[in-house]
Amino acid sequence: LELGAKDVAVLRDGAEVRIPIGQLAVEERFVVRPGERIATDGTVEEGSSAVDASMLTGESVPVEVAPGDAVTGATVNAGGRLVVRATRVGADTQLAQMAKLVEDAQNGKAAAQRLADRISGVFVPVVIALAAATLAFWLGAGAGPAAAFTAAVAVLIIACPCALGLATPTALLVGTGRGAQLGILIKGPEVLESTRRVDTIVLDKTGTVTTGRMSLVEIHVAAGVDETEMLRLAGALENASEHPIAAAVARGARDRVGDLPDVEQFSNVEGLGVQGVVDGHAVLVGRAALLEEWSQPLPPDLATAKATAEAAARTAVCVAWDGKARAVLVVADVVKPTSAQAVTQLRQLGLTPVLLTGDNTTVARTVATEIGIEVSPDTLVAEVLPADKVDVVKRLQAEGKVVAMVGDGVNDAPALAQADLGLAMGTGTDVAIEASDLTLVRGDLRAAVDAIRLSRRTLATIKGNLFWAFAYNLAALPLAAAGLLNPMIAGASMAFSSVFVVANSLRLRRFTAQVDIPPATTAPIPRSRRDAEKKTS
Repeated sequence: LELGAKDVAVLRDGAEVRIPIGQLAVEERFVVRPGERIATDGTVEEGSSAVDASMLTGESVPVEVAPGDAVTGATVNAGGRLVVRATRVGADTQLAQMAKLVEDAQNGKAAAQRLADRISGVFVPVVIALAAATLAFWLGAGAGPAAAFTAAVAVLIIACPCALGLATPTALLVGTGRGAQLGILIKGPEVLESTRRVDTIVLDKTGTVTTGRMSLVEIHVAAGVDETEMLRLAGALENASEHPIAAAVARGARDRVGDLPDVEQFSNVEGLGVQGVVDGHAVLVGRAALLEEWSQPLPPDLATAKATAEAAARTAVCVAWDGKARAVLVVADVVKPTSAQAVTQLRQLGLTPVLLTGDNTTVARTVATEIGIEVSPDTLVAEVLPADKVDVVKRLQAEGKVVAMVGDGVNDAPALAQADLGLAMGTGTDVAIEASDLTLVRGDLRAAVDAIRLSRRTLATIKGNLFWAFAYNLAALPLAAAGLLNPMIAGASMAFSSVFVVANSLRLRRFTAQVDIPPATTAPIPRSRRDAEKKTS
């Protein structure tokens, strides 16, 4: 919480007024200069910049933001001046919610700690009885009051269960704190027990395995057509539309050719595409049916490219201008570059990955193959309605499996709650995060691997602490009862056991994210059929 800004420059009547952060209200606009922390969660209204979100996500690479993008309080503005409209303040901000999750987890009790409490409830009266019996034995043996009391006190001191009390909280404090640094939020200590037993992990496709938004992945142009010119014209026309596919084409065009020209006489043809005038050219972008309405059919090579894309369950966008079809653009929701690596790492943890999606079977098979999941009824479930995802989790549990679920959407929330262990992507919806047991602030599936590894390591540390605390007490009690331990030595030994438990827990601070597996070398997607032919030859 100390990472948050202390004051903020609010825009009031066109002037900047610096006020304490506690006085900032929702919907107020505030200024963030380069190098300043963003005061609270909000949406960028003016300016563009790079934001260092490493505090929140653990990623060292700054995130580019522009008008319309969401920003999070306590992250650092590393670039230009921003004007942000506040959307959440105070306890509603993501930073405050993170702190609350960590606090709740640190204050709770794991199953192992509850076991320790029950044992302590028996252990303490037994030790008191043992101390009294020791005193009576030595008095009866004629050792004298001083020797009898010394042995009895040594029994009480050596058996003091300080280490038992420290065994779980110290490991939880360090483990959950380290998790927060890595962008892993553990909701409660009982979650740790679940990670140990999980043997199956269900992965939602959209937004978890894939990016969750459409991207321009292939470009096919007719013979003699300049690819750059085609992208300028098609990108400019699509830039005027708000359709997700149009946004993907416009974004891909900007990435490749830069700024796009203005559009004149733009119109949307319902269900077919868009049309307009760009740089004096009459441009059509959309389905093949739109081009055919204007008597501009696709030539054979572009028709083949379109059919190939649609056979792979991708979306083909046709482009024509000045009375002739000239290109096909292929748009798809692409797999995140780290998803295949994450699936490999999950298998190394002994988990069986299952891909779950509402998309058609063709898309599901393509994605499963790309990330390394075997295509079978047991590991691939496609064409599932949002309401039926929870039934898939229940079916797996009925088969005797202990199920973890990774998701990010509103429709994933019931399944996340039903699963034995729910992991929500922090890039997803609030309801998914609320329904989960673990929140992964990064939108990277490898964070799920780190979350399970950290949880298991924390649980193992707790059990190690409890073992040594009990073993120490049980081993030393006979020595104390036999009068072989001086009370001062017993006191020093008891203190050492507590120090040992704390030091063992602090080893969790050295936990690091899994080392990246070098990605396989793959050729880039051909940007045109001509490039593909050159590579083939």
